Amino acid sequence: MKLGITMFATDVAIDPIELAVEAENRGFASLWLPEHTHIPASRATPWPAGDGQLPTKYKRSYDPPTVLAACAHATSTLRLGSGISLAAQHDPISYAKVWATLDQISNGRAAFGVGYGWNKEEMADHGVDYATRRAHVRDHVMAMQALWTDEEATFQGDFVSFERALAWPKPIQQPRIPTYIGGGAGPKMFDAVVEFADGWLPIGGAGVRAAIPVLNEAWASAGRSGAPSVVPFGVHPEMGKLEYYAELGCDEVVLDVESLPRDEVLRILDGYADFVAAFPA
Repeated sequence: MKLGITMFATDVAIDPIELAVEAENRGFASLWLPEHTHIPASRATPWPAGDGQLPTKYKRSYDPPTVLAACAHATSTLRLGSGISLAAQHDPISYAKVWATLDQISNGRAAFGVGYGWNKEEMADHGVDYATRRAHVRDHVMAMQALWTDEEATFQGDFVSFERALAWPKPIQQPRIPTYIGGGAGPKMFDAVVEFADGWLPIGGAGVRAAIPVLNEAWASAGRSGAPSVVPFGVHPEMGKLEYYAELGCDEVVLDVESLPRDEVLRILDGYADFVAAFPA
């Protein structure tokens, strides 16, 4: 089992390129960056992760693929992922090119983590209705995958349609950039993972033991070979917790790093040294 990290990259935190270099030097396997395109000032949608004021990092977050492209140039082994991308809020034709380009320039190190989103006003500004956000994500991601794979791509969905599209570059990783869906366990989540993804990013550890057999059964019933990746995400690590995830057969665990200035972040990474030694990349 490998260990990665996730942090909100912002203009007031550690330089994300330095973060990537320091993470790779310390033996981490991956770096995953969250995104919000913007935060509507109305703040009508409550923050689901807690009470009170939304942390500053949400409204100051960098664009993940842009930052990850710079990180690709500064590193050689670190996997570079979105954790998570709000795929419904991007034009899928142009976004497919962005991610294929990242995969090319990183020599096949991109990882595409996607999610459905929680901020109703944010997605509404992109023309996405909260009630149909799952269908939007499905269409956008599957359209991107067609462009990544097919020499002459066609896609017909409820929210995306195109005929005989030619798009390059293609990702190095085929048939697609490894795709993961973030969120809680449930039939809708597992149907999506089985249909158009390669793994699940459970947020928080509750219920993972019971969920994995259900996901594996859905995977096998759909005729998918092997098994889906399960990557617990945003974990506050303890050795017992990591050993538990390893026992469950998780491929990787992504540790949470708070969005802070350089010296504080490096102290956090150094504090994770025993965990990396126990679970080397």
